[in-house]
Amino acid sequence: MKEYLLSILDVLKNLNTTEDGLTSGEANKRAQTHGKNKLIEGKKISIFKRFINQLLDPMIIILIVAAIVSGITAAYAGESFADVIIIMIVVIINAVLGVVQESKAEKAIDALKEIAAATSKVIRDNKQITIKSEDLVPGDIIILEAGDAVPADGRIIECASMKIEESALTGESVPVTKTKDEVEAHANGDVPLGDRKNMVYMGSSVVYGRGKAVITATGMDTEMGKIADALAKAEDNATPLQKKLTQLSKILSILVLGICAIIFAIDIFRVYPNVTGEAMLDTFMVAVSLAVAAIPEGLAAVVTIVLSIGVTNMSKRNAVIRKLTAVETLGCASVICSDKTGTLTQNKMTVVEHYGEDENLIAKGMALCSDAELDENNSAIGEPTECALVNFAYKLNLNKNDLKEEYPRIGEAPFDSLRKMMSTVHKTKKGKIIQFTKGAPDEVLKRCNKALLDSKEVDINEDILNNILTQNKNMADRALRVLCIAMRTWDNEPDNYDASNLEKDLCFVGLTGMIDPVRPEVKDAIVECRNAGIKPIMITGDHRDTAVAIATELGIIKNKDEAITGAELDEISDEELPNKIEHYAVYARVQPEHKVRIVKAWKDKDKITAMTGDGVNDAPSIKNADIGVGMGITGTDVTKNVADMVLADDNFATIVSAVGEGRRIYDNIRKSIQFLLASNLSEVLSIFIATLLGFTILKPVHLLWINLITDCFPALALGMEKAESDIMKRPPRDSNEGIFAGGMGANIALQGIMVTVITLLAYFIGHYMESGVWEIVNSADGMTMAFLTLSMAEIFHSFNMRSLDKSIFNIKGQNKYLLFAMLASLICTTAVIYVPFLSGAFGFEHISIMEYAVSILLAVLVIPIVEISKLIKRKAHK
Repeated sequence: MKEYLLSILDVLKNLNTTEDGLTSGEANKRAQTHGKNKLIEGKKISIFKRFINQLLDPMIIILIVAAIVSGITAAYAGESFADVIIIMIVVIINAVLGVVQESKAEKAIDALKEIAAATSKVIRDNKQITIKSEDLVPGDIIILEAGDAVPADGRIIECASMKIEESALTGESVPVTKTKDEVEAHANGDVPLGDRKNMVYMGSSVVYGRGKAVITATGMDTEMGKIADALAKAEDNATPLQKKLTQLSKILSILVLGICAIIFAIDIFRVYPNVTGEAMLDTFMVAVSLAVAAIPEGLAAVVTIVLSIGVTNMSKRNAVIRKLTAVETLGCASVICSDKTGTLTQNKMTVVEHYGEDENLIAKGMALCSDAELDENNSAIGEPTECALVNFAYKLNLNKNDLKEEYPRIGEAPFDSLRKMMSTVHKTKKGKIIQFTKGAPDEVLKRCNKALLDSKEVDINEDILNNILTQNKNMADRALRVLCIAMRTWDNEPDNYDASNLEKDLCFVGLTGMIDPVRPEVKDAIVECRNAGIKPIMITGDHRDTAVAIATELGIIKNKDEAITGAELDEISDEELPNKIEHYAVYARVQPEHKVRIVKAWKDKDKITAMTGDGVNDAPSIKNADIGVGMGITGTDVTKNVADMVLADDNFATIVSAVGEGRRIYDNIRKSIQFLLASNLSEVLSIFIATLLGFTILKPVHLLWINLITDCFPALALGMEKAESDIMKRPPRDSNEGIFAGGMGANIALQGIMVTVITLLAYFIGHYMESGVWEIVNSADGMTMAFLTLSMAEIFHSFNMRSLDKSIFNIKGQNKYLLFAMLASLICTTAVIYVPFLSGAFGFEHISIMEYAVSILLAVLVIPIVEISKLIKRKAHK
């Protein structure tokens, strides 16, 4: 149906609805018919396919090939299939764990999408309510305001200077001015989408004005739905860190395969020309052992799961991370640029002072020139500042609902951040036309040529103007937000309601001063920022004096000269700004484009910058920032969609908390990486040295067990480690820092060698305790003790990794996950050695209690050795 060619009445009739909206019951019926207002998403990978993908990993393929070769040999020789069974069990368990981890990460991301779900203002049961956009149905009446994303296709039924950006559909970069009137069909009987001025479409956004529309199509029936199939691709949530780790795994794979080939060639050369099938198999299994030992199979999965759990924890603390990359970037943040209202303050505006001779007229004008409303309980609903004005009038017995009946609005020039004012035109029952204009005092006064004095309109002179400005400054100096109200009477209705036509020849009526108290938790957050080497910056459209007063109270600045206005900023060139940017911490009277300049100047200084915003015009600065932060309460859909992080509570302290959480997550990922790589290095070196010396220290199945039990679970447990006490007392991390920065590469090498020495020592001690002879031969007891020592050494070493430089004895609190991993590993490893059918399958001896105790004591040595190395490092650093 071509609704754009029909009248509003015909469209409403065809959709069986009214301007009062649908009833809840009717909406539910239509939801059953039309389904959710959602575009089709990319098909999710099935559990089976995920399982197969896990098995297609190159290293897993090598293990499967090894199992097949081993099985064929065992069948030919009539030997046990234990090795084959164990290898395949471990491969399957590893694949299942991979699938589980992927599913957990996906569920965490889905949960975040649910938290950040878009909402729409809709009229149902003749009342305005807010619902999830996905619950809209054809026939719903939606309310659109500047900053809203259009949730579905609709026919406009009410329009006030509304402009909509439709570039996603039409490619037109200039916003389209909308109308509620039907459009004329072209010669072909239709109208191109870009010319349908009375329609709104999913995927577009309101950039100016306001209006109402009746929903004509939802979900896949929308214009956006028609092209959704081509766009329905799953998002790639790989972070830079994950990409680096994937690259690292590929490099390790190539290196290991090279080493495997060399070892295989050396062993074959040793027995040449007496090469038998059994010798070939043994040599092949040694090569496989090296491959298994070297590749940290769980590395990428551990990073993904730690990130996904971390962002889920953040969401519980009101910081909804929309992009996983933001987690890493948060740890590097060195500048936080924040809006004042609602973020640094409580956003609970209350009028506490006024200036002007007619308080009732001031209150009446402020309430009428406002889009806030009173509900059935006489509570104001709308933008906080406008709610304060409606409440101000209500306290003077001026009910907004009664005022609307007495002074119905017939036209308006909506608020615009460039003009810093709005105007509404009203017609009284006697036919009198009166206009009220409210906004920033300095802007409104520019358009005033009269003032209300002694109940008369008199020409503004210098004395009157100076008196008004003095009153304005007195209020602003006490951190009050000051608004000006002016009026204009008309003989007839204006020819048009453009701002340029309405906002001139005004008569000054009065000022109101309102206070928005600072959030009590913000002061502590500012102190925390300072300690963490982060510069907090306040950006506001308020008067300079108000901004300075609030910033001084919060501790953002100490001197007035640290504040600058948008006008003063314009006088500084783009070339000069990076050299001066560090001096300023407060920006007052700024325009949205100033925010972009501020972000770029800080980025020119190589500072990682977070920028908050709530309005449509904030989207460019949020997109340009390293960390774009949208407001969850007051923020527009457009702003939220481009943000990396959305604050569910619009609170500055939440940003600081998220930075701390970002640092903790990155710290823990580095701990997990160091632990896994050091563990795998020790396994590689142990196998390599034993092979060169001519004995078997561990078999592939042993290494698979170690990687599964004593590597992955402690690595995940390290990801749950609480933040270290000084995490917010360190300077921000360099965003270009590599994985092995800060001596981590050297630590991995030293710790890998340390565990290797202990493991080899356990093997030789085991053989000596069994035979009483020191010699290099294959030993069942030696292999068993080496397995036990290596397993437990890695577990004990995971405790070393709770801090990369501090003594573990100085860390407050315990990591219960790590304790559980240690206990589970100890029980499982002991069972493998002493439970008959398990020990037989793995080829272990039932070692004595003394041998068991020696193995544990050798494993415990990793703690004092690492403690000594940390002490030396701390001394050297001092």
